[in-house]
Amino acid sequence: MAPVVNRLAVIGQGLIGSSITRAVSANKVAREVVVTDASAKVRKTVAELGLGIAKVVETSVEAVRGADLVIACVPVGQYGALAQEIGPHLKAGAVLSDVGSVKGAVVRDMLPHLPKSVHLVPAHPLAGTEHSGPEAGLAELFENRWCIVTPLEGADEDATETVRQFWKALGAEVETMPVKHHDEALAITSHLPHLIAFAIFHTGLKHEEVSQSEVMKYSAGGFRDFTRIASSNPTMWRDIFLNNKEAVLGVLQQFNADLSALAKAIEENDGEMLIDALSKSRLTRRKVIEKEHISVTSAKREHEDAFPIVRPYGDD
Repeated sequence: MAPVVNRLAVIGQGLIGSSITRAVSANKVAREVVVTDASAKVRKTVAELGLGIAKVVETSVEAVRGADLVIACVPVGQYGALAQEIGPHLKAGAVLSDVGSVKGAVVRDMLPHLPKSVHLVPAHPLAGTEHSGPEAGLAELFENRWCIVTPLEGADEDATETVRQFWKALGAEVETMPVKHHDEALAITSHLPHLIAFAIFHTGLKHEEVSQSEVMKYSAGGFRDFTRIASSNPTMWRDIFLNNKEAVLGVLQQFNADLSALAKAIEENDGEMLIDALSKSRLTRRKVIEKEHISVTSAKREHEDAFPIVRPYGDD
């Protein structure tokens, strides 16, 4: 497969950034890859890891010079400062994208600092682990995972297609949707679950009659698995919650109402209400999972026919 871009710049080499660097090198998606990170320690680690064909430079400005595609892999709260820093140094026709979980913040914070000759095409790969840092990156992280591209109204079609093809080349299944819809959907599917996971873990640790060691020692699969994501990067999630405040608070209000209804049913020994609520949740989840399995399996077959991927670490 021919490279999707000539020169790629990846700013930020945490879990997602370093996974992109690995995947791009493994799958020959770019002819040249230049990466950087605000942390000198991270830059040193990336250089020592030797992530494929990537060249490590000290500054974001140096990284973006001459780049056809720039991907910002930094916390959402840093978007404005980054765009202000690199905006004057982006070449005409360059495409700037990101990997953040809140797309409204991209438009609000980045767009004002970009020349009109630069195309902003936000994107969000729905992939990750609870681990962070360049050592945690995986070349296969994006394979058969969704990546949502959220082009702005009137966006350049070629620029949008470049971002779509880039993620497809990394093995992702690509969807396109409006910015606002993305943020509302992710508030339900990602932001609320993470917020609840953090809260549940705090609740468990504050229980006066159960020691902290007992919380993990006797935790069954449910508690351990659900709270796994409470190990995620605090700075990243602080920025996500605050930058998608309206949508998160909206779904949190609905969740609190549903939780209160279940609490009331338990208090009043209303077994019928509990069975009804639990059965509906179980049935709906099964239907959604079965439908998604069929959709992803079909898309995976089509994808593998069109984009054969080199798998340096083997299949999961």
